[in-house]
Amino acid sequence: MSSAITLKPETVEIIRRTAPVLREHGQTITTVFYRNMFGEHPELLNIFNISHQKEGRQPRALADTLIAAAEHIDRLEALTPAVLRIAHKHCSVLVPPEGYPIVGKHLLRAIKEVLGEAATPEILNAWAEAYQVLADIFIKVEEDIYHQKETVPGGWRGWRPFTVIRKVKESENITSFWLKPTDGGSVPAYRPGQYISVKADIPGESITHIRQYSLSDAPGKSHFRISVKREDARGDLPAGIVSNWLHSQIGEGDVLLLSPPVGDFFLDEEKETPVVLISGGVGLTPLVSMLNTLVESGSKRPITYIHAAVNGKVHAMKDHLREVAEKHDHIRYFVCYEKPTEEDRQTGAFDKEGFIDRTWLEQIIKDKDADFYFCGPVPFMKAIKTALTEMGIPADRIHYEFFGSALQI
Repeated sequence: MSSAITLKPETVEIIRRTAPVLREHGQTITTVFYRNMFGEHPELLNIFNISHQKEGRQPRALADTLIAAAEHIDRLEALTPAVLRIAHKHCSVLVPPEGYPIVGKHLLRAIKEVLGEAATPEILNAWAEAYQVLADIFIKVEEDIYHQKETVPGGWRGWRPFTVIRKVKESENITSFWLKPTDGGSVPAYRPGQYISVKADIPGESITHIRQYSLSDAPGKSHFRISVKREDARGDLPAGIVSNWLHSQIGEGDVLLLSPPVGDFFLDEEKETPVVLISGGVGLTPLVSMLNTLVESGSKRPITYIHAAVNGKVHAMKDHLREVAEKHDHIRYFVCYEKPTEEDRQTGAFDKEGFIDRTWLEQIIKDKDADFYFCGPVPFMKAIKTALTEMGIPADRIHYEFFGSALQI
């Protein structure tokens, strides 16, 4: 990403000077941006996750991106990981190239609206130039992803119908769906850890909802599998529209529209290093895909799998995980329950009560030269990343995935 050379030096300097302002007003700008853009282009509500809008996650994520762009405008190559992550998200919901001018127009308007007279013509012109460079980068990267996904065996571009061939309740709140192409064709290979999107046209809903779900099994089969947590209402947050629809309304024989597998969080299958997989709640889905891939490929890499859940009632795939560990000497498996039930205690279903912490990790992780992969709720991932960093694990061996809009942890 050497595109920074296309920016004039004075533009680079102006953008860098605005970084402190964005840190102070970034989320206000992005909140105004989304409000105005959706007001003028309500059709875009069919692409964006409205739940993340209400929670403030998408405005925060966009604000983080703008701040990073301002701080690294003179070396855009530093943004490559973030660009790839966002580009994969865009491709999963089929963001069209013609959407970028709309975003640019409303972003500049929001900057002007929030900053007022401080947003001088000089600043607005600099951001217009910088935005166009960034937009061109995203459009190019995304077209490359679309092309690659379309041209691999079994691949496609756009939305493809899949039939639910099996539906299994994994726990009180997680259900798995086996999905096979309705057209009878094959499915493409994917990297363990990647995800697909489900396009949901739900009766009674005024807009289309798109949600991403990690593929929860190893690739190389004639079908996909996703494992979906039913999101119940909690506090001021309403129940999950799509997850509840999938759980209560979608059954075997029904058809769902999927986009191709994408995602920049996946197992590096070329390495021979030990692997530590750490999951919280439904965050186990991409990690089970990684574990199954390693097992089915015959890999002998030492594996430590650590899972955290509230208790055994909501612990999905626990029998599968324990059986895999018992059958393979190179796999170690540990469970942490926040609030174990009496049955959990009687059956010895867990190894630690409470939360995963650094002390426990240092006791059970034998090889700190491993690659660490983790996924779960944001507070869980913050705690895991902090613990691993304090343990001296290098950043290049710490890998994690967000469900939804990525936030800084």
